[in-house]
Amino acid sequence: MAERAKRRRDALDQPREQSARLLPQSPLDSDAFGRFAEKFARYMGTAQFLVWMTAFVIVWILMNLIGLFGLKWDPYPFILLNLFFSTQASYAAPLILLAQNRQDDRDRVAITQDRQRDERNLADTEFLTREVAALRLAVRETATRDFVRSELRTLLEELEERGMLSPEEDRTT
Repeated sequence: MAERAKRRRDALDQPREQSARLLPQSPLDSDAFGRFAEKFARYMGTAQFLVWMTAFVIVWILMNLIGLFGLKWDPYPFILLNLFFSTQASYAAPLILLAQNRQDDRDRVAITQDRQRDERNLADTEFLTREVAALRLAVRETATRDFVRSELRTLLEELEERGMLSPEEDRTT
């Protein structure tokens, strides 16, 4: 019986039964969170963010070195500031990765659409090339005015030689 259950569990053609989750399902909207991650990543890559972060660090260090109003909550090695930076980095890295993954997904869709559009354009171009070639062949077979005139002259000369037509001097062609 245990072997049968094991075979059933290992069968790849059968879907697994839904197991109970350790943590409840999050009610977060993943798309809204992804948009937030993109905005956050975009803001962190601006000069404005760097200026505000630099100003914050300078103020923090000056207040802790000088001790304005007797406040020195983070002495020289600035361990609390380092903890803030570590916390910021631990949240920033996954948010930036999430934003990059979403961008990769958009790029993948755009590349697929570009490839499909290029294939359609290539098919249209090949069709038009065949049509132009067919038109060129048809135009070559079309009788031009000079060709018709020369053929008519040849026929007139043949008729005159056979005596079916009298030669006339004032004939216009």
